[in-house]
Amino acid sequence: MQLLDDITNVKGVGPALARNLKQLGIRTVYDLIDYLPMRYEDYSEVLAVDSLRPGPVTVKVCVAQVNSRYVRRGMHITEATMSDDTGSVRVVWFNQPYRANALRQGQEYYVSGTYELARQRFQILNPSAELVKDFPVNTARIVPVYRQSKLVSTNQIRKLVAACVDMVRVLPETLPSWIITEVGLLSRAKAFEAMHFPGSAAELAAARRRLGFEEVLELTLASLLNKQESMRENAISIPFDVDLARKFVAGLPFELTDDQRRVVWQAYQDMEHRYPMNRLVEGDVGSGKTVVAAMVALMAMRQGYQVAFMAPTEILARQHAETLSKLLSSVGEDGSILLLVGGMTNAQKKSAHTAIAKGRAKLLVGTHALFQEKVDMKQLGLIIVDEQHRFGVEQRKSLMAKAGHMPHVLSLTATPIPRSLALTLYGELDISRLKQKPQGRQAIATKIVSATARKTMYEQVAAEIAAGRQVFVVCPLIAESDALAAASAEKVYEELQKNYLKSHRLALLHGKMKAEDKDRVMQQFAAGQLDVLVATTVIEVGVDVPNASVMIIESAERFGLAQLHQLRGRVGRGGHAAYCYLVLGDDKLPSKRLRAVETSQDGFRLAELDLEIRGPGAIYGAMQHGALDLRVVQLSDTALLAAARSVAQMCVDRSEDLLQYPELYTRVDRLRRVTNLN
Repeated sequence: MQLLDDITNVKGVGPALARNLKQLGIRTVYDLIDYLPMRYEDYSEVLAVDSLRPGPVTVKVCVAQVNSRYVRRGMHITEATMSDDTGSVRVVWFNQPYRANALRQGQEYYVSGTYELARQRFQILNPSAELVKDFPVNTARIVPVYRQSKLVSTNQIRKLVAACVDMVRVLPETLPSWIITEVGLLSRAKAFEAMHFPGSAAELAAARRRLGFEEVLELTLASLLNKQESMRENAISIPFDVDLARKFVAGLPFELTDDQRRVVWQAYQDMEHRYPMNRLVEGDVGSGKTVVAAMVALMAMRQGYQVAFMAPTEILARQHAETLSKLLSSVGEDGSILLLVGGMTNAQKKSAHTAIAKGRAKLLVGTHALFQEKVDMKQLGLIIVDEQHRFGVEQRKSLMAKAGHMPHVLSLTATPIPRSLALTLYGELDISRLKQKPQGRQAIATKIVSATARKTMYEQVAAEIAAGRQVFVVCPLIAESDALAAASAEKVYEELQKNYLKSHRLALLHGKMKAEDKDRVMQQFAAGQLDVLVATTVIEVGVDVPNASVMIIESAERFGLAQLHQLRGRVGRGGHAAYCYLVLGDDKLPSKRLRAVETSQDGFRLAELDLEIRGPGAIYGAMQHGALDLRVVQLSDTALLAAARSVAQMCVDRSEDLLQYPELYTRVDRLRRVTNLN
């Protein structure tokens, strides 16, 4: 048997099981070995029967007696009395009639399961049972729990992996030997064996350390190689004009924060280099990223270069164009802004294309329409990307290609990213943070609301509408679902129309609507023609509505911390008092996550907490980095992250030939294509 052999080569896998395994992504022997457990249950401590206490247990016992019978409604019960030198214990299986024939009296078994009180008797319910003389797969050890499906159980996967244990033990090494020695890592083969068959908690920790280190090393190497390649590119040096910067700042109707000044200065210094700027600016909603972008764009425009400002939605592009026009009017550049979006007429697009090609338009604000072949840039010097993770790498590359050289790139995001995750995901970028809020921005009063208190909440909401304010109501689902018990936008919309807000102007917005219908509803809301917008998270990155003062999030427990914080940031942007209600969808106590949102307005602190609670998948999954696969590493392990980054830098400094390690080379090469630059 070879690693790349079809999964049907594994003992016990026929055509039907192979089809079911393929739905889990398991097509080859290697796919099975690489299918790592999602968690573990510790049955490694073998107890004497007389020392059993409620909870997960493992005993080493002989079968004294077995009987089975059918009871009401077709349920089958198998009962066994099992004993060791200290006593006997009752063991019960439900609807597993094969157990009666499988268990042999006098034979010694490991039995692992939950010891609990049922029908006034303590017993072990539905345990795994394996002969002591066999290699234990489900008992008497730290047992792996795999992601399963309706057709493939975690027990089946354990047995199949056990059948491949000899293949696991000869897995080829993927890292240079000097790295394994330098960092003190397990071999790859030993790490995989310990992940599937951990002999102890310490062995499992060592395996996780090895594989987690490799994950970060691959990602960091990809980033460093991309950055090295980028810094070899020639970019246009854009000198800093202090008088122009002072004139712009003097014309603003507000004071810049210290954070804004610092980030703008960092970008100005970047653009003076002969290699391209690649800077990511993180800042909560309302932290002033657009002003930073305007100041950076202005410096390029005054040197005669065009600036492309990309937004993720058409309505947001229109809003940016309007905001940038106001900001740049004091320095006479408001007339050089051009909007290019898909919703324009053909005549409007043709006119825009001509203005761009002839260089009359200096600041081009648009959506994916900026990527089209018809768009011929005159002299593109700077690309600004809002919510940069929403654009694919290929889209960014196609826009860069229009410049004929490598332009400077400034990326903006309102998704607070924990520092450890940002350094891992965006290692090739220089990262700036806007933590201060501009003057006048009020804290948003946030309150957890039980489902039974909804009536009182809507009375307060009606008072806000009466005062001229507007309201967002966000739901996790579009329509009712049998699989998920959560509020749906359609049902909440109907309920509000009939009951709580029936005398007000309501509209429904969700992702399955046509783009033009979504834009129409959003524009009506922005124009004040609607009082209440019931929506899904399609409004998470949406239009700025300064008059909106209330955000209601239904079934709030269904949302991630960072997402709740970003939704909350949709209100409180117009100087009015603002409110966010986190409505519970069930009668459980509020989670740690919801209590954190209720008590903190710090998006970066909440992002760190989200990372602790839910892991990196919650954050980078929302950021559409599906190709990045951090399955093992704990991003709270700062020592491991630092070691991986240090070794990655050493590899680059030594010009390590990755082609000697084909699997490592392949993975790093793939990551270079999906990280931010290449």
